[in-house]
Amino acid sequence: MRPVDLARLFLLAALWGGSFIFMRVAAPVLGPIVLVEARVLIAGLVLLGYASAARQRLDWRQHWRLYAAVGLLNSAVPFVLIATAELHLTASLAATLNATSPLFGALIAAAWIKEALTLKKLAGIALGIAGVALATGAGPLALSGAVLFSMAASLCAAGFYGLASTFTRRNAAGVPPLGIAVGSQLAASVFLMPLVPVALPAESPSAKVILCVLALALFSTALAYVLYFRLIADIGPTNALTVTFLLPAFSMIWGALFLGELITVPMLTGCAVILIGTALVTGVLPRGAIVLRRRLVGVDGEGI
Repeated sequence: MRPVDLARLFLLAALWGGSFIFMRVAAPVLGPIVLVEARVLIAGLVLLGYASAARQRLDWRQHWRLYAAVGLLNSAVPFVLIATAELHLTASLAATLNATSPLFGALIAAAWIKEALTLKKLAGIALGIAGVALATGAGPLALSGAVLFSMAASLCAAGFYGLASTFTRRNAAGVPPLGIAVGSQLAASVFLMPLVPVALPAESPSAKVILCVLALALFSTALAYVLYFRLIADIGPTNALTVTFLLPAFSMIWGALFLGELITVPMLTGCAVILIGTALVTGVLPRGAIVLRRRLVGVDGEGI
């Protein structure tokens, strides 16, 4: 991987990790529906302008149904679920739970498109479940009904990401990636728009909240999509997926720096276990995970 690609990968992780911080600040003021509507509409319009300036084909007529489905499954529903969860969860915990998305993807792919669920993947899923238990069972939040509901919402959002991943793999062959990015964001805004009048905030947002919304839409969504698809083109989808391992770390760092969130040892341990499980499921093993795996199952890799 070239240094410029590595820099893009870290920048993408920082931007996506920052999205949990921006939602944590803005969601309690604007509410999940209004926040996500602003996010996807602004991001979609900016991406549309970028596609027009770059003269990229979007193939609206051929693929509008796909764009609508991806917008619902991969943006509208999970974004609202995460924003709802962050009414009660810390940004770092929400990001940690979101890291289970590939685990859900493996289960859904096995059930839907009959992708083999190998022993290695099953071990990864088991580790993911154990990691969630560690991260949530001894964290800084008391396990009230609202917190448990929020955890469930975060995991449900991860499940939707897994469903969207399998759906896209099954139906998006030959579809322009930027078209999916633009079309899905604008479609998500269409789905959410009828709900906005009944979910208007009770108070006017402060300048801080407005800046968080703009940062969420422009940097953590629009710019992040551009970086992500550039990485896929330059280093391939498998290597681009390693952003999964960096995102929770950045969320924890941003949460501690800007929101004063407490990071506990069980949270760090649970996050690490989830990421090792994700590595086993996806087949993308960072150096440290490879060493650990060899210690567990032998140098030849047999046993998982």
